Amino acid sequence: MSKTDRRHFIRNLTLGTGAIATSLNSYDSFAATSTPMATNMSGFAAEKMDKVRIGFIGLGMRGSDAVNRIGFIENVEIKAICDKFPDRVQKANAALTKAGLPAAKGYDGNDGWKAMLENEELDLVYICTPWSLHTPMAVAAMKSGKHAATEVPAARTIDECWQLVETSEKTKKHCMMLENCCYDFFELLTLNMARNGMFGELLHVEGAYIHDLRSLNFAKDGYVDMWRLKENATRNGDLYPTHGLGPIAQCLNINRGDRMDHLVSMSTNDFQMGLMAKEKAATDDFFKPFADKNFRGNMNTTIIRTEKGKTIMVQHDVTSPRPYSRIHLISGTKGVAQKWPSPAKIAFGHEWVKAEEFKALEEKYTPPIVKHIGEIAKNVGGHGGMDFIMDWRLIDCLRNGLPLDQDVYDAALWSSVSPLSEASVAKRSRTVDVPDFTRGKWKTNIPHTLSLEGGGTTTVRNVPK
Repeated sequence: MSKTDRRHFIRNLTLGTGAIATSLNSYDSFAATSTPMATNMSGFAAEKMDKVRIGFIGLGMRGSDAVNRIGFIENVEIKAICDKFPDRVQKANAALTKAGLPAAKGYDGNDGWKAMLENEELDLVYICTPWSLHTPMAVAAMKSGKHAATEVPAARTIDECWQLVETSEKTKKHCMMLENCCYDFFELLTLNMARNGMFGELLHVEGAYIHDLRSLNFAKDGYVDMWRLKENATRNGDLYPTHGLGPIAQCLNINRGDRMDHLVSMSTNDFQMGLMAKEKAATDDFFKPFADKNFRGNMNTTIIRTEKGKTIMVQHDVTSPRPYSRIHLISGTKGVAQKWPSPAKIAFGHEWVKAEEFKALEEKYTPPIVKHIGEIAKNVGGHGGMDFIMDWRLIDCLRNGLPLDQDVYDAALWSSVSPLSEASVAKRSRTVDVPDFTRGKWKTNIPHTLSLEGGGTTTVRNVPK
């Protein structure tokens, strides 16, 4: 019996016996795994490399932007690029040559990425494809001896989460989820303040992804083959938790001093997407396959309790006419911070601090990475600069042989909230266990550093003013 089969067997056995307990406790478990840890990848440092040779898979909206951003970083060789569509490969190479960089080896077609992994000597594979391809591509990259960095979410199922963890541990290759929101400016400020005890003992945090994407999801020239619309038409839960969850999980030192223990999740009915699909199908046959789908509810709310008794609220709504928000609320025994609704604010009592005190806190607690690369990142761009901070930090850690800020356990855990929330929603919001992907190592794992000690040596070139 293979590892995957054993894992399925144990999980099914757990759910089978849990079905009896459910009538008593409303409690299910997804936490079973039969594979012991090969290498603890939390705090793992790979061998230093002077130059990072990168191959990109996926050159759509996110991938093409990533190629352009990383082109500003010195000691990086964009050696190969791949996309299903040849014209995207040509366009990305044209952008590289326009920037004064060598053209990369191009691969295209459905299996071009496999040829790229087989033929190219790469240090890092940067994955910007539809969600269903993230895990297969990251696993294949690590098995071929390359570090993997994948767009969010890193996985769509619990089994995929374990695949990422087990492969990273076995190959000793990094698997980082590209959670850019962990590198936004206020998120890094509040993380450093939390680390310095400014909010006291944290007790509750909130995050979200509230972003009206209806027009993009239904756009024929948006997501290829309407893949994101199909996700919303076949699943019901928090399909995209990590933008809001990642930064607040770091503030709680999840996987490094605490762990998520169990969750409950609830969705509203769908009041928007199904109606929109029917309206479009009435005048355009292209949308008829979507007219009879049961779309995910507008708003999903998931509540997570940690081992140490903290609570996390995560919300997901991409179909309601609301202003954009990731909430980012950090609440402790001494103070609170909240980013949305803007402007961002901090309080140590019953009133938000005034502008002068806020500025003083920024000056004191802005972490070294922002002071070092923040202004450059704003000029390069990418969601206000946070994308470039993320890219630069990843390259700098690889070049200097430093542990990554986000490891494979973060990628698996933050991504696992999607299938776990689906399971809870499907069972009338019953409690679901959260797997411990660290297998108990969370008790001794050390929080990632916010300093530049041992790094900060990676330079940039030709930054726009």
